[in-house]
Amino acid sequence: TVNSEDARSVDLGLHSENEDRGFYTENFHSASWVFRGDDVSPDNSPRCLSKRPRPVAIRERTVKIAKGTGNYPWGFRIQFSKPILVTEVDTNSAAEEAGLQVGDILIAVNGTDVTSMPHSEAANLARKGPDILTMVVGSDISRYPNTPRPTCRGYLHKRTQSAILKGWRKRWFVLKHNGCLHYYKHKKDEGKCRPLEVTKLEGAEIGVDTSLGKPFVFKCVPQSGNRIFYFCATSNQEMKRQVIFHFIASVLLFWWLEAMDKAVHPVHQNHVWVDVTLHNTTLPPLAIKNPECLGLLHQLDRSKDVWIQHYCILKDGCLYFYATLRSTPAQGGLYLQGYIVSEQSLGSKRSVIELKPPSEEFKTFYLCAENVNENKRWITALKASINKWLPLHQAIQDFMNRPLEETRM
Repeated sequence: TVNSEDARSVDLGLHSENEDRGFYTENFHSASWVFRGDDVSPDNSPRCLSKRPRPVAIRERTVKIAKGTGNYPWGFRIQFSKPILVTEVDTNSAAEEAGLQVGDILIAVNGTDVTSMPHSEAANLARKGPDILTMVVGSDISRYPNTPRPTCRGYLHKRTQSAILKGWRKRWFVLKHNGCLHYYKHKKDEGKCRPLEVTKLEGAEIGVDTSLGKPFVFKCVPQSGNRIFYFCATSNQEMKRQVIFHFIASVLLFWWLEAMDKAVHPVHQNHVWVDVTLHNTTLPPLAIKNPECLGLLHQLDRSKDVWIQHYCILKDGCLYFYATLRSTPAQGGLYLQGYIVSEQSLGSKRSVIELKPPSEEFKTFYLCAENVNENKRWITALKASINKWLPLHQAIQDFMNRPLEETRM
């Protein structure tokens, strides 16, 4: 725990299930990623959208969608055959409310198996059925894009009510992908200092507040405890143009309220690949099947300027950290989607593996093997493993030249 500005004790152990196990997952949760595996040739890229039949491990679930009105009463799009994929879910539609997601595979429609059925027959089966469309859908690591979690960062003014400090103070706020709101004294403190406070937003009450007589104020009432936070999306400095001032403050207010509302009502469903990595953490290192690289690596702890040794397993874009070769479970790991791998010199070490994220808001990691040749082996393997994942927008763009079967439902 740490003491906040209001002299209260705050629990810092507020993380997602994955991060409780020592995994760094923020970049994975910041965007939609799809898995293409080893199929990197133009004909097969991306594998996630490939028609080629292959055995997969599918997690099945049933969704029931109430028929609405209009030309597309259920609110989703399907494409391809064998398998038939959900490639679009309309915002605020019955399909979205039922939990249908982009990347789902149609397994059965109204009780009839459609895995070997032509696209048009499956669409007619749905249209001719009852007003409650019942579908069994499945998802697997290679066809199911993850859903980004909300994040937001920027300066806000926070009302302070302690006996010593009163009034509004400008602070740097960071809403993490796990739904926890961190704040720091300055922007430069993020990533270097412990936050002044951490608040879990799930289940909190968020809304605009007019009781203080100040514009652009919103409040947050966490589910646990009897405390109320007040935030203000205005600037301390008087701006010359009041029109611009009001516009910027309104945008900031909307931006934060939207992000916080998504954190208050999170969707509790792991991506299939997340389930796989959680399962792998329970296995001994050598029980993870077909690793892409394994061996000793030292990781730099930048807060203490020391190198910590791990026995590491690399598999499908995830680097697992174990204390030793015989340790179980894994101590944690790193989700590598989007990271850039390079060889750098750092301090007295001439050859260090740098894992650099695509955005400065995420952490950079430094690893070092036993010697230069081992470093090169790891660099080659890390690059290949990261290359198995594509941002969803790139995967769709790469695939658009293919003739499509599609139906709006």
